[in-house]
Amino acid sequence: MTQNLVTKPFLEVLSGNRQASPPMWMMRQAGRYLPEYRETRTKAGSFLDLCFNAELAAEVTLQPIRRFGFDAAIIFSDILVVPYALGRSVRFEVGEGPRLDPLDSPDKVSSLSKAIDLSKLQPVFDALRIVRRELPKETTLIGFCGAPFTVATYMVAGQGTSDQHPARLMAYQHPGAFAKIIDTLVDSSIQYLLAQLEAGAEVLQIFDTWAGILPPREFEKWCIEPTRRIVDGIRKVKPDAKIIGFPRGAGALLPAFIERTGVDGVSIDWTAEPSLVREKVQNKVVVQGNLDPLLLIAGGAALDEAVDDVLKSYSAGRHIFNLGHGITPDASIAHVEQMIKRVRAYKG
Repeated sequence: MTQNLVTKPFLEVLSGNRQASPPMWMMRQAGRYLPEYRETRTKAGSFLDLCFNAELAAEVTLQPIRRFGFDAAIIFSDILVVPYALGRSVRFEVGEGPRLDPLDSPDKVSSLSKAIDLSKLQPVFDALRIVRRELPKETTLIGFCGAPFTVATYMVAGQGTSDQHPARLMAYQHPGAFAKIIDTLVDSSIQYLLAQLEAGAEVLQIFDTWAGILPPREFEKWCIEPTRRIVDGIRKVKPDAKIIGFPRGAGALLPAFIERTGVDGVSIDWTAEPSLVREKVQNKVVVQGNLDPLLLIAGGAALDEAVDDVLKSYSAGRHIFNLGHGITPDASIAHVEQMIKRVRAYKG
């Protein structure tokens, strides 16, 4: 075992070594709940300007590490930088979220570039290098991408919708056209994630935020299979790459996801059933999660009890403490500190 692994609890767990006190970080830990983030965001201008300013993206990545001492930092970026690097128009409207030119017909899909332009993502790689250089030696650096299905839902609709039905409908009505989007995103994601590893990322996470809206047959086709292809594509070049999947809302399909994709760990949302996860998932891979982010608004006894429930449910096996999804802008810093203190004090 190398000294690098010995000094990094997050990597220790992913390498097979359970920790008495689980390593921890939070999805979206660099965000609007932090005053220092809001100040940097104002300096940057737009959200995409912040993503593509290497120095400022590195700064906001490091802010929660300085404040809270998490065991991992995740590079500040967005899942929709991949469509941008594929030549699609991507913009973020204040108060409305992402906007893209929709690929809502087979004719439009035929115009999709087949090759990603990684030069457009150079600021992300530069930010990774800056962060890796400045992180404490015990802190792991995470790179990431959106899973093909989730990214495709935004590309087809041109925005987020309540149930992402435009993409689901295209997958039913025009499966060949939808598969072309997925195939392009698989190939692009492999290249993008490999470039992140070269730039200093030590672990990769694949976010499939909308996986849980798929029925089982489509979950296999559009969530499991594309993720498997990405993992295989990365491992052909980097056999030892550590990869975490996050098929949010997968529920009873989690065992099939981890068995088929080959991920080293799986992030679970707060609705996951603990006994199923322990018996059919955690005995094979690291489990990451799964505190309800709303508890960082609620605080108090409810937060303490929920933290204890997560620790009791998963700490007997390999576990990374995290939220079940991203922290919300209205979360309380004091409640984050309360959560951290309780997790750090735990010795299971």
